[in-house]
Amino acid sequence: MLDIIQFLSAPFAMCLILVGIHCYLGLHVLSRGVIFVDLSLAQVACLGTTMAMLFGIGHDTSEAYFISLIVTFIAASFFALARRYEKLFGQEALIGIVYAMASAAIVLVVDRLAHGAEHIKEILVGQILWVSWHEVIKTAVIYIVVGIIHYIFRKQLLAASRGAGGPKSFIWDFLFYALFGVVITSSARMAGVLLVFTYLIVPAIVASVFIKSVKGRLIFGWIFGTVLSLVGLGLSHRWDMPAGALIVVLFTLVPIILLSLAPLSKKLRGR
Repeated sequence: MLDIIQFLSAPFAMCLILVGIHCYLGLHVLSRGVIFVDLSLAQVACLGTTMAMLFGIGHDTSEAYFISLIVTFIAASFFALARRYEKLFGQEALIGIVYAMASAAIVLVVDRLAHGAEHIKEILVGQILWVSWHEVIKTAVIYIVVGIIHYIFRKQLLAASRGAGGPKSFIWDFLFYALFGVVITSSARMAGVLLVFTYLIVPAIVASVFIKSVKGRLIFGWIFGTVLSLVGLGLSHRWDMPAGALIVVLFTLVPIILLSLAPLSKKLRGR
């Protein structure tokens, strides 16, 4: 048991960090109505990493990280600019286009790599079970800096997410997407696209069903994400299954079950 706890301690700490930052950002994403922006930016970040690998740069190097970050910042600027033209076309349309472009480009680049199939799998579900304490600390520092900036400009960023950013809305939109890109670039390298998306959306959606206040939703989302992450890691170790994929399945089953039980709860209330 002690060996299992030592083995899972770093992955669980990473899950706690991911839940902490992504649950908060998920509330912003729901307010903006851009549900799939996380999926799109994560795919763009993975495209940057894949391009770096094509040129012989290691996946876990600082060079690969900064290439991913630059590519993600470019996508973030497009998303911030698109907010100005919401009357002509919805942001979700551009987000979908960017996701499709990045996905197709990854396939084209991976076709030139020796271990392309393995890289595709890593992009989707990551390798969170094998993270080190060095990666946990480094990621925590990055997210703390992002969290401090969000706290300092919380009024402006929340107003921008609600569509009340005023004349400087582009600046706050870009700051939000740029910080979002930093988080996604860091997360996607370890957790993969699907797990990052799940951490962002599912706790925020489930919390919004039960709780009205922003603070209450955050606390609920953090507890919800922590419990399911712990269960997912434990089951993945016991059953020898990919941790990222199993956690995604556990998370996504919850809103599906809630939706299926909704008609039953209405009938019970009717009685």
